[in-house]
Amino acid sequence: MGYNSQSMAAQVFYRKWRPQTLADVVGQEPITQTLLNALAIGRISHAYLFCGPRGTGKTSTARILAKAVNCLSGGKGEPCNTCAMCQAITEGRALDVIEIDAASNTSVDDVRGLREKVNYAPNQARYKVYIIDEVHMLSNSAANALLKTLEEPPPHVIFVLATTEAHKILPTIMSRCQRFDFRRHSQANVVTEISRVCKGEGINIDHGAMQLIARSATGSMRDALNLLEQLTTYYGSEIGLRQVQATLGISGDQRVKELVKHIVSGNVPAGIATINSVNNDGMDLRQFNRELVEYLRALLLMKTNAEDAVDLTAEDIADLKVLAAKSDLGRIVTATKLFAQLGQKFDNYSTLPLELALVDSVLAAEDKSIPAQPAESAPPRAAAKASSAGTSAEAAPKAGSPRAASARPEVSVPQREAAEVVSDPPADSHAKTAPPKAADASQVNARPVTAAPAVAQAKAAPTVNQSSSVPATPLEASTEIERLKLNWKLIIKQAPADTQRSAALGILRSAPVKPISLENNVVRLACRNQIFKEMIEKLENQRVIERVISNFLGHPCQVECVLEENHLVKEALKIGAQITNVVTEEK
Repeated sequence: MGYNSQSMAAQVFYRKWRPQTLADVVGQEPITQTLLNALAIGRISHAYLFCGPRGTGKTSTARILAKAVNCLSGGKGEPCNTCAMCQAITEGRALDVIEIDAASNTSVDDVRGLREKVNYAPNQARYKVYIIDEVHMLSNSAANALLKTLEEPPPHVIFVLATTEAHKILPTIMSRCQRFDFRRHSQANVVTEISRVCKGEGINIDHGAMQLIARSATGSMRDALNLLEQLTTYYGSEIGLRQVQATLGISGDQRVKELVKHIVSGNVPAGIATINSVNNDGMDLRQFNRELVEYLRALLLMKTNAEDAVDLTAEDIADLKVLAAKSDLGRIVTATKLFAQLGQKFDNYSTLPLELALVDSVLAAEDKSIPAQPAESAPPRAAAKASSAGTSAEAAPKAGSPRAASARPEVSVPQREAAEVVSDPPADSHAKTAPPKAADASQVNARPVTAAPAVAQAKAAPTVNQSSSVPATPLEASTEIERLKLNWKLIIKQAPADTQRSAALGILRSAPVKPISLENNVVRLACRNQIFKEMIEKLENQRVIERVISNFLGHPCQVECVLEENHLVKEALKIGAQITNVVTEEK
C-alpha cells in the first residue's frame, strides 16, 4: 500500500496506512471499479454522494478521486502519487481540494459563502474538488441553498458529499448526485489489512488476536487500526490474544460458555453463581452480556443448521455442536431475546438484570414444556373453571331448595385455590339455608380439616371473568390478607407507574411469590426458591414492594419473605396441633 513517507512518524495508523489508490481501497470493488471506468473514458460526474458506515473508506476514496482527476500524469485512471499535485493533495496542502465538515458548518451563511467561492477558477489544479463530510448535518435552509449549485456547478468544480446517515439527506439533493453505498468491511478483509499493517510496522501478532480485533471493530477499518495502535503503545511489538482480551475488558469465553450451559440445562442457582463470580472479579458486565449474546446467537445458528454463518474457531464450533444437540430451540430463542434486550439496564453495575433474564428464560421454557393434562387429572383450579363454565348453562336451583343447600361441598385445605374462582351462589341462599347441627366427636375425627372462613369469603366474592385471570376491579374480602390473596395479580398489574419498570416488579411478575399472612402491618410473602427470597430481601426491591402493597391497602406496611416449604411445614404442624387438641377435649 502506498503512503506518504514524510512525517510518517507523526501520523496515527489509520492515516499513515490510508489507501492512496483506488486499488488499495479494501472491500469496495463495485465502487472503485465504476470510478476507474469513469476516469478511463473521461465521464466524471459533477456531484457524488458516498454513503455508508464509519471507517469504510468514504473520505479516502474522495481524496483518491480528487488526485485522479488532477494528476499531472494524465488524469485518466489511478493517480501516480509522485507528481507535485498528487503529493500536495496527499499531504493536505492543495488549495483546490477543499474539505468541509458539515457538522460545524451547518448554517445557510456557510453555504452562501461556499457558493460564492465556487465560481472562482482553480489556482493550480484542473478541478476544484469540494469534499463535504457528514453532509446530513446541514440545516434544511443550508441544504436548500446548496441545491442550485449542485445541479449546475461550474465545469471546473466537482462535489463529493459523504454521510453515515443517508436517510437524512434531502431527496432533492440525492437526485442531483451519483450515489455510491459503501459496505461494512468483512472480518476477513479487516484481518487481511491488520496483517499488512503489522508487517509494515514490525509487529508480531497472533491470528486469534487479529480476529478478535476485527470482530470488535464491527466492520470499521479505522476502529480496527486505532485499537491495534493502542495495543502496540501499551504492549509493544508482541501482541497475543490475552492482551487484546484485557484491553477490550473481555472476560474470556470460558464463563460465557459455562453460563450458556446452565441456561440450556435450566440450572438457575449455578447460573446465578457464575454471574456473581464474573461481577466479583470486577469484569465489565455490559461486555460480558455482549459476549453472552454472541455465543447464544452462535448456538442458535448451530441449532438451525446455519453453521456457515458462525465465525468462531474450530474448537468453539465443536463445543457448540455438542451443546446444540442437548438444547431445546425454544429455550435458546427465549434466552437470546431476553439477554439481547437488556441494553442499558446495568445501572450501578448491578447483576440483577442478568439474574432476572436468566430466571425468565428458564421459567418461560418450563411453562412451554408443561403438557396439557387430561380432564380426569386436571388440577383443582382448572376443574373449578370447567365446573363454573358448565353450570352457567344449566338452570340455577332455587334459593333455599335442598339442591341449593346440598350443592355446597365442604372444601378442604388443598382445595382453596379452586374455591377462589367459584362463582358466587344466589344472594339469599345464606339466609334461607338451615344452620348446620353441631358435630359430635366422631364426626370431628372423621371429617377432613376445612377452611370454612376462606371458602365463605371466596363464595361471597364477585364472579371472576373466565377470559382473564386478573379481574378488572379489586375483589372484596372480610380481612386484609384475604384481599391481598384474591387481588395479588391485580396489585402487581395496577402498581404505581413509576414502579412498573423496576426490578422489584419484575421479580413479582416472574417469581412464584404470594402473600400468606398479615400481622401487625407486616405482610409475609412466601417464595419457592432461596434465590427469589434473596432478591426480594435486597433493600431497594423490598422498599418498592412495600410501597406497592401499602398503596393497595391504604396504609403503611412492611414486607417479610419466607421460604414456602418452611411455611407449609409450620402450617402442617399447626393444623396437627389443632386436631390433637380437639381430639383431646372430646375424650
